[in-house]
Amino acid sequence: TGASSGIWPYHRSRAETLDFDEIITWIARQPWSNGKVLGYGVSYSANTADWMAEHGNPVLKAIVSRFPDYDPYADLYFPGGVPNRWMAETWGLAVKQMDLGQRHDASGKALPGIRAVDSDADGRLLNQAIQERRNVPSVYEGLKQIRFRDDRPARWSGASMDDWSIFSVRQRIDHFNTPVQTWGSWFDSGVANGVLHRFMTQSYPQRAFIGAWTHGGFRNASPYVPRNAPADPVFAIQMNDDLCFIDRFTNPRGARPLKPRKLLTYYTVGEERWKTTTVWPIPQAKPESWYFDARNSLTPQKPDGSWGADEYTVDFTATTGRTNRWHTNGGVEEVRYGDRKAEDRKLLTYTSEPLLHDIEITGVPIADIYVASDRTDGAFFLYLEDVDPTGAVRYITEGELRGIDRKLSPAQPIYHVFGPYHSFRREDQLSLNPGQVTELKFSMMPISVRIRAGHSIRIALAGADVDTFARIPETGEAAYTVRRDRSRPSHVVLPVVSTLTAAKQ
Repeated sequence: TGASSGIWPYHRSRAETLDFDEIITWIARQPWSNGKVLGYGVSYSANTADWMAEHGNPVLKAIVSRFPDYDPYADLYFPGGVPNRWMAETWGLAVKQMDLGQRHDASGKALPGIRAVDSDADGRLLNQAIQERRNVPSVYEGLKQIRFRDDRPARWSGASMDDWSIFSVRQRIDHFNTPVQTWGSWFDSGVANGVLHRFMTQSYPQRAFIGAWTHGGFRNASPYVPRNAPADPVFAIQMNDDLCFIDRFTNPRGARPLKPRKLLTYYTVGEERWKTTTVWPIPQAKPESWYFDARNSLTPQKPDGSWGADEYTVDFTATTGRTNRWHTNGGVEEVRYGDRKAEDRKLLTYTSEPLLHDIEITGVPIADIYVASDRTDGAFFLYLEDVDPTGAVRYITEGELRGIDRKLSPAQPIYHVFGPYHSFRREDQLSLNPGQVTELKFSMMPISVRIRAGHSIRIALAGADVDTFARIPETGEAAYTVRRDRSRPSHVVLPVVSTLTAAKQ
């Protein structure tokens, strides 16, 4: 890519990852080097840094991986099996433009192109490199051929998305034991999911941080602070923490081991406070079921009636906007959902009574809904929201599942998972039977939030997010029937740290 010759067909192709070991060795041998090398990066270059650990090069002393992708299929491009069309198209085509010597910012404004290497005074080598890859399909073209985790586009020489996911070499990087500091955000695509999966799957020494930031940690993304509130902590302090981590393994006095070996520091929005743990889920969080009930209510009491159902016709104009958790990963600088009250009128919602006490939800909410559709496939989006006493609605987190991916897999998960396991493999696809009630059980995105007394908890169900995800089905209408009775009690299980009692009417 850039001014380099050769062809880059897809993310972290094998030719790319094998280069890292040679580059590390070259750096260590230079007269200006002290022989100690670090992996460091943000976003794609964080993924690059992660892959450096695969080779066990003794000069690699530590890695700082800021906002990486541990599982790009489930956490970025196909969460719940639903194609993230905006990210695939926007990022894939932007990278292709750069590959051809063109650059644009998020608004489409042209930026300076690729700079030739020093020895290429007349730009001949740069032009040759660009011409070599002019007809290579964009990453987006490859992603359009992906539907299941194990699909292998011909454009990618038989590679699947798993092949360029760092978990595919998890045993090797555990063996070499390189210390890693990882950063993520509750509001940056599925990056927090990846941080937690890595934290509980990998055995190497780790420091992990999950805050309330935009992608990269530059701006505050907590829905409970003013729009222009500074990041907490600000980026300069984050960098200082990285330097302290690096110094542990590169200072002349010798490396200092991490004690404890693994530590996760996470931020609770609504409380705006940092906390620490050595395990996830945190042991203080207890499962608490909240059930869908009559008159669009949400209640801790399981329904006891023999029949209860709500009809919902999917509104395909529904959206979480263009400054959401998915768009920041593609370069949008702000994460802002605003008041969701008007948008929620397009959705099927269930709202609790105002809370008598504050409640902390820390962990992975689990959705368990019983639904019938009039189509053989569909996208099911579930949002966890906070409704304040004025009626304003704050987005907290979400989960999604594609109908044909609903089968719960009995196989061993490919890494440590929190909640129901869906393989997203072609062999496990299972079409919906129109009109037949089926159980959809899936994990939502992790979160740590404190909802104040007097506020209400809301669960909102959608069948589309037009500004981000592909439309399923591609054409026509779709209608859902959601059951909420004794035999089919649709509900969400919240990981609750403090006990809550709902106010009685």
